[in-house]
Amino acid sequence: MRIWILMLLSTGLAFGQTKPVDTLQRCRSILDEAAHDRNPDGRKGAAEALSLVGIRDNALASLAPMLDDHDIPVRIAVVVTLGDFKDNRTLPLLKKALQDPVPEVDFAAAKVLYQLHDPDGVQFLLDVVSQESKATSGYLSKEKRGALRLLHTPTQLFTTIAIGAAGFAPVPGLGFGLSSAQGILSSPDSSARAASLLLIGASRDPSLADAVKAALTDKEWSVRAAAAHLIALHPFPQFRDALIPPLDDNKDAVRVRAAAAYIRLQHNVKAVPPKQVVASR
Repeated sequence: MRIWILMLLSTGLAFGQTKPVDTLQRCRSILDEAAHDRNPDGRKGAAEALSLVGIRDNALASLAPMLDDHDIPVRIAVVVTLGDFKDNRTLPLLKKALQDPVPEVDFAAAKVLYQLHDPDGVQFLLDVVSQESKATSGYLSKEKRGALRLLHTPTQLFTTIAIGAAGFAPVPGLGFGLSSAQGILSSPDSSARAASLLLIGASRDPSLADAVKAALTDKEWSVRAAAAHLIALHPFPQFRDALIPPLDDNKDAVRVRAAAAYIRLQHNVKAVPPKQVVASR
């Protein structure tokens, strides 16, 4: 009888030890399936969510094939995510994107390369300024006009403020989450409550943790996605298990961010404290 009890305990311990590994594998499968989704919105969401993961978790292997995606917004999302990593290991992929036939994609890659102080990015932008070789295409001109209009919309304003106020210093090789935040707030049905949650995301107020935990089950998908985003970046390692139910969320944007956050929290990386900001009227 005693041997039987010991066997049961050993089995229970074995299951307890393998559960986190199984969940990690499930999270990676969710991201991988999203990256191969037939719907381009699903693939774009996967690229955005990978900005919450990091290079050491093999994100580059998932992003590399997506640079050949036939959908332009997917390729742009990949470039933005690569820029989030602020890591020279992304240079080969960014230089591949620099050769993209669509001006908006290679222009985005040039901006990231410029930020990484790579001479190819500098030269490309100089060529655009002096010759306007690719900037003269009708597609890019249309997109540039659209981008300027977006600066005056409330959603874009919230995006700029929320990301600027996040206060998390980028760590080389670890996603800054810019692509993820943009993906949440640029959606037409994104909630102002999600923007507000991201806006206060760097706060050290003790009540923020309760707000984030409650937001994981909010009725609005963008709020749930913002909560998963903050759990990864703040970070809130105590909510790692709370990310398991959202893996079955009916909204892909929530599922992939929950999966990315779960993977990121395995390292329990400490965020850099935000700078103190003095409020003024």
